[in-house]
Amino acid sequence: MVPYVRNNFFAGEDFADLADARRRAEIWCRDTAGMRIHGTTFARPAEVFRAEEAPLLLGLPGQPYDVPRWSEPKVSRDFHCEVARALYSVSYTLVGTRLVARADKTTVKLYRQGQLVKVHLRKPPGGRSSDPADFPDDKVVYATRDLDHLRRLATDAGAAVGEHATQILDHPLPWTKMRQVYRLLGLVKKWGASRVNQACERALEAEAVDVNLVSRMLERAREAAEPDARPQGNVVQGRFSRDAAEFESDARSKR
Repeated sequence: MVPYVRNNFFAGEDFADLADARRRAEIWCRDTAGMRIHGTTFARPAEVFRAEEAPLLLGLPGQPYDVPRWSEPKVSRDFHCEVARALYSVSYTLVGTRLVARADKTTVKLYRQGQLVKVHLRKPPGGRSSDPADFPDDKVVYATRDLDHLRRLATDAGAAVGEHATQILDHPLPWTKMRQVYRLLGLVKKWGASRVNQACERALEAEAVDVNLVSRMLERAREAAEPDARPQGNVVQGRFSRDAAEFESDARSKR
């Protein structure tokens, strides 16, 4: 890319190997390129370097330069994007957009149209960094895996509901059971806290921690309280049905 280096140093030369090329390049820089009269400064580059530039150089850094890794992740519906096999949250308003991510050894910076929108500490592969400020109010508990807050919501609906939720979350991976607790809270909204609490009490007495069972108990209780009032034996006439008399034999009429 530099014509002077190309034409004066290696054009037409043969090198035994890379080590030979490096050795001869160092000699060329010191004895030829560094000692010529430069066409712009009209001075020898090696002399200018020793007199003016060398005293201004800083010491070598203690660690090698941290080369960043760039990528273009897309923000998923859970308000996170994947960078180097780890998940990082951004504002829920960015769902579906594609960002530019800069990841070094310590931080992950996320940009949108050249503007910095989020900074996270770097997580290992499989890790997750979630900022509650990035989520809408109704998604904070689930997104941040706040199990204690979820238990409190269930307990507010009734002691048995809270105990049922606590036993559901008593699992080596409790966040995998959060959807069941959300379904239990959905039953509270549908049937009312009192009914669901009673159903949970009966389920706990039977040592059956199962949201599906609680749901069936509520359905059966409704059916018992409101029996089906539809008339029995009501046959709906088909659109193309015909009266049975039309199929009788006309033998009598021929007699």
